Amino acid sequence: MVVKYRFRLYLFALAMMCGFGVLVFRLWSLQIDRREEFAKMIPGAKKERARIPGPRGEIKDRNGILLATNKASFEVRVNLSEVVTEFKREAKIKKKDLPEVLVDVVEKGIRRQKKELDIYAIFEETISQQMRLMGVHKEYVVDSLRVHYRTFGGAVPWVYRDDLTFAEFSRIAEHNLGLPGVTVAERASRVYPLKAVACHIMGYVRLPDDQRVSAEERKGWDYYVPDDFGGAGVEKSFDSHLRGKPGVRVMQRDQRGRPVGELYEEYQEPRKGNDVYLTLDARMQIIADKALREGNVGRGAVVVIDPNSGEVLAMVSVPSFDPNQFIPSIQQSDWDLLLNNRTVPLLNRAVRGHAPGSTFKIPISFAGCLADIQKQRFNCSGAVTYGNTSMQCWIQRQSGGSHGTLDLSDAIMKSCNCFFYRYGNAAGIGNITKVGKVLGVGEKTGIELEDEDAGILPNPDWLRANRPAERWSDGYTANTSIGQGMVLASPLQMASVTATVANGGKAWNPHLLKRVMDGDKVVVDNPPSLRGDLSANVTADEIEIIRKGMWKVVNDPGGTGKGAKITGVEVAGKTGTAQNWRRDERNNKVDDNHTWFISFAPYQNPKFAVCVLVQNGKSGGGVAAPVARRVLEQCMALEKGYNPVVEALPPAEGHFKHIPMVQYVDSGVPLLPAADEDGDVGAGAPTAEPVDDPAPRVKSVPNIKREADSAGSAGSNSGQKVPKAVPVRRVGIFNRGGSQETKPSDPAPSGGGFLRKLFR
Repeated sequence: MVVKYRFRLYLFALAMMCGFGVLVFRLWSLQIDRREEFAKMIPGAKKERARIPGPRGEIKDRNGILLATNKASFEVRVNLSEVVTEFKREAKIKKKDLPEVLVDVVEKGIRRQKKELDIYAIFEETISQQMRLMGVHKEYVVDSLRVHYRTFGGAVPWVYRDDLTFAEFSRIAEHNLGLPGVTVAERASRVYPLKAVACHIMGYVRLPDDQRVSAEERKGWDYYVPDDFGGAGVEKSFDSHLRGKPGVRVMQRDQRGRPVGELYEEYQEPRKGNDVYLTLDARMQIIADKALREGNVGRGAVVVIDPNSGEVLAMVSVPSFDPNQFIPSIQQSDWDLLLNNRTVPLLNRAVRGHAPGSTFKIPISFAGCLADIQKQRFNCSGAVTYGNTSMQCWIQRQSGGSHGTLDLSDAIMKSCNCFFYRYGNAAGIGNITKVGKVLGVGEKTGIELEDEDAGILPNPDWLRANRPAERWSDGYTANTSIGQGMVLASPLQMASVTATVANGGKAWNPHLLKRVMDGDKVVVDNPPSLRGDLSANVTADEIEIIRKGMWKVVNDPGGTGKGAKITGVEVAGKTGTAQNWRRDERNNKVDDNHTWFISFAPYQNPKFAVCVLVQNGKSGGGVAAPVARRVLEQCMALEKGYNPVVEALPPAEGHFKHIPMVQYVDSGVPLLPAADEDGDVGAGAPTAEPVDDPAPRVKSVPNIKREADSAGSAGSNSGQKVPKAVPVRRVGIFNRGGSQETKPSDPAPSGGGFLRKLFR
């Protein structure tokens, strides 16, 4: 009997367990497995597509050293439409009026005032108060809030905080505020690990402002989070390669417009952009940067080019800046400091035109080859007269002497002005213009930097277009032949000229792009390309005359560039000192000569072409040549095991101090003492007006963090009473004691898997 009842009990228990199992399975099927199916059947339910920005690709040097990469940053985004919708719902329940504010508008040319919803009052009531209680409130610009809401509503989230620390992010995530429209998102933020190194090449990235995000771009997206885009430098030039592919997150909303979940099967992960490899060698970039810093150069540039390909191995300009200041936005005060700095740290002097002085005698030498006068000898008596103007040689101005009769090679060595006055006129301005076009002087080289200057190679056509009251004469040609007057050339252009001499006449296009990679796949390979070939019209023997003259500049006892001599290595070069003026802080005219040195090494089978510009130096041989020697010596030592530390450098400070001489303390690589005064201290007529360094043309202003207005900065975690805007009518919907009840909303899409998992 006991066994019979026990069997029934077991049977009943089994039936109960089976029943519960069927019930659990059915509940799982209806609520989880078929959830999306039923969600679609709800009247008014809909899907919303959210755009997730893809991380940018990295920028690396030719050897894979990181120059620009990404780090995780955290920001608070606010969907203002959701905030307003929730606010209106609560107001309707409590039968309260909505806050409004009077704004000035212009319609059909008539200025008037009209009422609009006071988004500031709503934001303060619903969001800011809670942020203050959490200790994460920060000042903001009320005008920015109003304009964003007026422009986008909720289609593009308004970024309330873009600089959350991980501790602040954790605090918000831990307390799970559940405020309507408020999400914390992870974003890939740009970082430049070497700081000021190659800053003028890197540029910076920025976020689009309210005017840049067009309706066409937002088409197809219910929630649009824009990409960073290149604002300057190679970040801008190679933006199409670097931009990532956006991902997609699909949210399900119920008939009341509230998020009820995410459709994970429709989620698309954002893809990182392609990596860009530059021709730069980070070691050489550091070498050139430190050569200027250690030489106490306050304003100047160095360019190093491979003469066999046109690849730019190093490009430095001082003073410099830290591009990390621009990420995610730069403080208005910091931006003002950069713009108002009289040494102009934003200016890339390596691609900006300057009077090249006697270094320009090298392109003039090629022009004489086209005119077949390269073997003629010309006399220097100390001065040459054109019209009523006596144009002196530097040696007469210095000592009252002359150079006598010279050939081209010795004229280059002695940097004789009178020789080149006559030689240039014998060659003719037409041939000078032809050579300039092949070498890339007087027009842009095509380097992948939008701030490159074309410079000026003046000729009769240029004079008619720019100075119609003047007429071209032999005096203009003479001044052009020594790189003075109206001539402007950049260090990059003069480095390219030097590379052409070094390799025997081939003018390669200077370039920064090495290749573009998608993982291990080569997307773009950028082989060298020729701009022109002078060896087609100039014989190897004629080019060797020019090369030999540059060899004598450094190695002959009478040369002007002995400061570039390196023991055991044959270096060829050319000095230059161009007279220039500038205005000081009292608007007085002061000397500010441009001192140059162009060089290549080794003489046979050259590997490097270098151009150095130092502003307010005494002479090219005493100031610029030692810098070039330092750069060449250490770059060639790399093949012998010299390994400079590739490290982050702070911005180089600029100054206007006169530099009489540059000499280095030995830092492990043997160095010769700097040469004495070379004598080439410039001649000819400087420009009629003082020439200051112009402010850079900022074509894309970075994101600037404006100072908060009185309303937006109120009560920033200080316990002060929050001042209210001046509304037409304003009501308080939520209890200010902190006991309000808000409905949690699902977080907005983010690009980081970590946050996606955290908020699920």
